[in-house]
Amino acid sequence: MTLPRVRGRSRAAFVAASILSMPLALAPIVTTPAAAQWIVYDPTNYAQNVLTAARTLQQVNQQITQLQNEATMLINQARNLASLPYSSLSQLQQSIAKTQALLTQAQNIAYDVQNIDRAFQTTYGTASTSASSATLIADAKTRWQNSVAGLQDAMRVQATVVGNIDTNSTQMPVLVGSSQSATGALQATQAGNQLLALQAQQLADLTAVVAANGRAQALTEAERAAAAEQGREQRRRFLTPGTGYQPGAAKMFYGSN
Repeated sequence: MTLPRVRGRSRAAFVAASILSMPLALAPIVTTPAAAQWIVYDPTNYAQNVLTAARTLQQVNQQITQLQNEATMLINQARNLASLPYSSLSQLQQSIAKTQALLTQAQNIAYDVQNIDRAFQTTYGTASTSASSATLIADAKTRWQNSVAGLQDAMRVQATVVGNIDTNSTQMPVLVGSSQSATGALQATQAGNQLLALQAQQLADLTAVVAANGRAQALTEAERAAAAEQGREQRRRFLTPGTGYQPGAAKMFYGSN
């Protein structure tokens, strides 16, 4: 009788132990999905990521700014290299050519050193004691013609220079406006150079007027000096006995004795 009881108790204990051991066996299956749903937050790693992103954004902004500066520099270089669309060189050259043509057309004694020296050795030189009266008169007429021609040439140059003033008055505002509205250094420089060329043309006209007036005045003064010299020679001949004045009878009134 004792053995069956022991066997019954052992069976009951085995069943109870089996039931108690079941949760332990099922624990990994229940807890595994719950552990996979946890998110780990690392403040240090997050701060480093934010700092890296900020630095990257700053570098991108710096690159954009650098590209903008390079584009602005290229635009400015293109403006500085742009040529001035207006040029007054042809008009200034035409004005100078007109004045120069008049100077080369100077009558009689022109602006030539050898020609001037030859004229002052002959026509404007010392009156020859052996020259005939006809020669002296011809030389005096030549000197008078030279003086008149010099005055005419001077007035022609003055008229041409006055005509150039109209051209200069139209070029001046255009060049000043081009200089003020220049988009780059090259345009401003070219406009300034053209303004200097205009001033040079005006100085050339002024030089031409001074030269023409000086020539006319010099011819007039030379004529006076030569006339004075010729007058002395003619007076000497007049006062020389035998060749100059011969006294004779003269009648004051017709029919008088």
